[in-house]
Parts: sequence; structure tokens; C-alpha cells
Amino acid sequence: MEHILLYCRPGFERECAQEITDRAAAVDIEGQADAEPDSGFVIYSSPHAAQLAKRQRFAELIFARQWVHAVEEVDGLPLRDRVTPLLERCGSRGKFGEVVVEHADTNEAKSLSPFCRKFSAVFAAAATEAKLLDSDRAHALPRLHLFFVDTGRCYIGLSRADNASSWPMGIPRLRFPGGAPSRSTLKLAEAFMTFLNPEEEAKRLRAGMQAVDLGAAPGGWSWQFANRGIHVTAVDNGPLTDALLATGMVEHLRTDGFRYRPKRPVHWMVCDMVEKPLRIAQLVAEWMARGDCREAIFNLKLPMKKRYQTVAEARQLILSRLQKANIECELRFKQLYHDREEVTGHLRRLSDKRPKR
Repeated sequence: MEHILLYCRPGFERECAQEITDRAAAVDIEGQADAEPDSGFVIYSSPHAAQLAKRQRFAELIFARQWVHAVEEVDGLPLRDRVTPLLERCGSRGKFGEVVVEHADTNEAKSLSPFCRKFSAVFAAAATEAKLLDSDRAHALPRLHLFFVDTGRCYIGLSRADNASSWPMGIPRLRFPGGAPSRSTLKLAEAFMTFLNPEEEAKRLRAGMQAVDLGAAPGGWSWQFANRGIHVTAVDNGPLTDALLATGMVEHLRTDGFRYRPKRPVHWMVCDMVEKPLRIAQLVAEWMARGDCREAIFNLKLPMKKRYQTVAEARQLILSRLQKANIECELRFKQLYHDREEVTGHLRRLSDKRPKR
């Protein structure tokens, strides 16, 4: 058996397991996903797990924050010397560009954070001395992950920089920007980092563009655009902060976000309204089908049950509507670190295949 370790938000182990099992079945790979509730991780086992790690793009996974392949569990580590047995296990795996020492993102596992920070420096020094770590060739070598469940038990595994999260534990550590109206601003900041690479962000989030923010109050998402010099129409019956309005980059319309339609097409539409997910999906699909925007980022507030199924239904609804309109698009979903009981979607119009008049 081969194994893949997937990190996820605590409480979403079932959805993460269901997704990786479905992804494997889609490429004719059979396996078993083990998910302990509220553990913050999933183990997927299959004779062909290594093949799945090569064929599946990590960016397409919704509920996994990070994944690590070629996983081996090591238990019963001696408290006086954990380094030696771990080096012995890692020695047959070749060289690594980086060592990442991690733990699950649960309240219980966070107590391991001080231990992991100290152990990371100690193990990296030992791996360098043993000539297993080559930081000069880090871009070309796999990363070694040591995922501790407790101080005596961990999983060893590898990830490729071009097909995994670049952030430790799959979590971007973002500072709350001074002047932003609410912490929800971090959701959109993380969404931009997740769905756009730096070159794409520079090209598709340029000063002078136009955006619409549906359900804008108090203005955390509008702030992200205004701070980039992008003009925003903020649609919400609730108030926006005075500081945001004082930037001169935001026009506030007190109206229903489901009824509003821009007079002219805009570059971006974003939506963080509290509403049934399929109704949000329908709204986003109509905006794109009518040509009201070129890109959209939106949140789906998931129900307590059938969360994975709800995302699948929302995806199908959007794609069916745009296929009917003969519009080629790119659609991705991700449960971001700053999300809670929700996932974030990104929809981008690629081309319009409708006949010219």
C-alpha cells in the first residue's frame, strides 16, 4: 500500500476524504480514505497512490490545504533522540530541498507548535550534515514533510513544489491590514493569492479597473479593490465605513444585490452574501452568461449536511448555464484558511463562442 496525507480544516475530514476518493475513481484508481473526525487530516491508501499524486493537480482539490505523498508513519519515537530514527527512515528517499515540520490545525495539536519550531532547526541541521538537505537546489528537489501527531509519532512524506501548497501547513499567514473595515478582507486577499499567481495578479488587478461588490457592508472586500486603485460599486443596504468611502474609490448603492446589474460590463464581481449556495451560484452564472463581468470570486455558505454534494451541485449549475450560453470558462473552488463553513469560488471567462452578429 502507498499513502497520501491530506491536511484539511478540522470538521471537514469527511468532505476531504470523499473528494480524494472521487478524484481517484475518476482516473480508475481504487483506494481507501481514513478520516478521524476533527483530526485535521486524512490518510488515503491505495496500491496506486503514487500514480494519483502525479495525475491529480493539487490546485483542483477543494478541501485539502496540503497533500503529501510517499507517506510512512513512524511511531514510538524515543523522547531523548527523535532525530536519529527519522534520519534513518529518510536516508533512502534521496535528497531534499527543504524540511517542513508541521502539525494539524486543531486546538489540541497547536500545543505541538513550540516543539515543531525547535525540532525543525535541529533536524534541518542534522539533515544537512548527513548530506540529505541541499538548499541550493531546493527548486528542483522534493520537500520533506514531518507531520507530528504527537511528540512520539509522526508521518514522513514528500511533496513537489509545483504540485502542492507553498505555505507551511497549507496556511497563508496574512496580517490584518490597517484601515481595512473588517477581518473578512483577509478572505479576498487569500483568494487572490490562491487563484492568481503574482504575474496574473499584476495583470488582472490593475489600477483603473472596475469592480462590483455584492453584499459589501461593512466593506472588507471593497477595500481590497480600492487599495489597488480599482473603482468599486459596493452594493448593500447596510452601511460602509466612513474611511472606505473617503478614499473616493467606492460608490455605495443601497439596493438588493440580487436585483442589481451594472450599466456596463466590469472586470470583477465579488460576492460574500449570506444566502443559500445554489442561489449564489445561479447569480454568479447569470452575471457571467450576460457578460456583466469577466471574473468573479464568491463564497458559498455550506449547509451542515451534504456539504461536498452542495459544492458539486453549484459547480454543475454554473457550468451548465455557461455551456448553454456558449461561453468557455474556468471554474475553481477552494476552502480557504480564512473561510469557515464555506468555500470560495473563482470563475473566469475565457472566450465567447457565440456567433458574431
